[in-house]
Amino acid sequence: MAPLSSAVSLFNGERTVVVLFLTRILFCIPKSLYYESLGLCLLALAGLFSEISAENSTSLIQFKPRPGASSGILLGAVTLPSVMLSRLIQLSRAVESKDIEPQELDYLIVQYWAVSATCLAVLLFLCCCVIGHSTNATIFLKFWRFHDKEISLLYTAVYVSNCCFSLARQSDFGSHLVMKLFWVFCHGLAAVRLIQHFLHTFPSCASIGEALLVTSGLVLYFGDMIAYTLSKLNTFLISPELLSEQYGFKRSEIITIIQGFLISLLVFPVFYGFFLRIYHQLSGWTSPQTHAAEETDSKVIESSLLFYASLIVTLVVIAPAWMQFVQGFHRHPLLWILNFVFEEPLKRLALCIYWVSVICASVLRFYNISKSSKIERILLRKYYHLVAVLMFSPALIFQSSFLDLAFGASLAVFLILEIVRVWKIWPLGKHINQFMNAFTDHRDSELLIVSHFSLLLGCALPKWLSTDFNDRPLAPFAGILSLGIGDTMASMVGYKYGVLRWSKTGKKTIEGTAAGITSVLAACSVLLPLLASTGFIISQHWISLLIAVTVSGLLEAYTAQLDNAFIPLVFYSLLCL
Repeated sequence: MAPLSSAVSLFNGERTVVVLFLTRILFCIPKSLYYESLGLCLLALAGLFSEISAENSTSLIQFKPRPGASSGILLGAVTLPSVMLSRLIQLSRAVESKDIEPQELDYLIVQYWAVSATCLAVLLFLCCCVIGHSTNATIFLKFWRFHDKEISLLYTAVYVSNCCFSLARQSDFGSHLVMKLFWVFCHGLAAVRLIQHFLHTFPSCASIGEALLVTSGLVLYFGDMIAYTLSKLNTFLISPELLSEQYGFKRSEIITIIQGFLISLLVFPVFYGFFLRIYHQLSGWTSPQTHAAEETDSKVIESSLLFYASLIVTLVVIAPAWMQFVQGFHRHPLLWILNFVFEEPLKRLALCIYWVSVICASVLRFYNISKSSKIERILLRKYYHLVAVLMFSPALIFQSSFLDLAFGASLAVFLILEIVRVWKIWPLGKHINQFMNAFTDHRDSELLIVSHFSLLLGCALPKWLSTDFNDRPLAPFAGILSLGIGDTMASMVGYKYGVLRWSKTGKKTIEGTAAGITSVLAACSVLLPLLASTGFIISQHWISLLIAVTVSGLLEAYTAQLDNAFIPLVFYSLLCL
């Protein structure tokens, strides 16, 4: 019975779905991406081992992960690299058809190895924390415990060698390759430091897998900004040949604006906290915590005014200055945004009015229901998923580029509101906190409310990833279809009519999963002819679509992670194939 129980523990529901997901991607790999596919396999094996080790250890408690959730290490480790690899498969088709320049594919390969190394570095760090504290180790884990250094070095050497051969195809062995490896190595170091900071700063807010996904995404996003800035500086750190190789294509103004504002807001709390401490020291306010509850206190008001002034300077001066430097705007980026909106005033202003009307009506309606009704909060939250479908679907079909900008603006507003809530900025912090708590669930905490972020990002990321080139018409709709329709129908049908459960301990039902899969397929059958009528060349195969919908539906049924974050990325990856 021991081997049988070990097999069952090795292939639980979530891991089985992840294996199916990776198998589907690897099945579609072209010969030109064999090194990258081997890297994904090595990363998946490391993630599987780290997750199994974490189940037999109590050492991860020191990171204070979200209570009630599994570690999710395997899923968190392979999700973003799989997205990048699927995107590489898609762009390799574009290079063959000469729709894009080879430089775009080359730079994406560097990004793939950067995010892969980010995840592997965190996995190695977790293994160092776990192995020595395993309480119920298997024979394999005991063997690793005695030979952990040798195996880790050998595994890392194989991975690095594979990475070298992959990058050497773009530039021969030499200084260019060394710089690329150093760049990838820096991503790994930054990720290890960032995930420790994230888990200790926001305890009980995320599982290890969720923290790994956030960490790898942030490191990749910041790294891309730094590389793009260095390319414009043309310093001795990057040679002109490498610059032309990595940045042989021009980015759109919208992508630059979104990146500038979002990164500025992400680092804003760090600098605001630094200036606030200086202000407290200069003003002699040694114990600001004692005044936090007094909203009318002069010191609280002064600190809040400092916050608003710093925020205005960041959004009006600092972030636009970077945008103008890297993109070469001929006017202030905020003026460029206004000009972009009024290029098609009737369509875009009408769309803005439509969005505001839907938001106001839904927020007022659902907020009153949340206070006076006994309706389950999970169902109340799913109504917002349907609102996302109503808001984003028309814009995605008829005003795609404007929706990119709107997604960025919405995420910027969410970041500002969350900063105001967390820092308890007068006079809005208390009211925002009271309002947001009406829609929280067990995955949110007082320190960080992530549900609204994950829903918006789940809808936005597939669209942003499809901006430059896309030959799969449903790929930009991955978030809207999986969250707005599939996840919503699965929850509602499962809650009201579900009887057969996928597992004895879980709440997800077979009826709910079947409803989610069926509803997404039905939506696709309506959406594809509509897209064809707008002039889009349909190249989506129904067998591939069925596999993508089924795998993402099974992941929603089995995963204990934040489904708003993982399911859209998994669905997008499968739709790109």
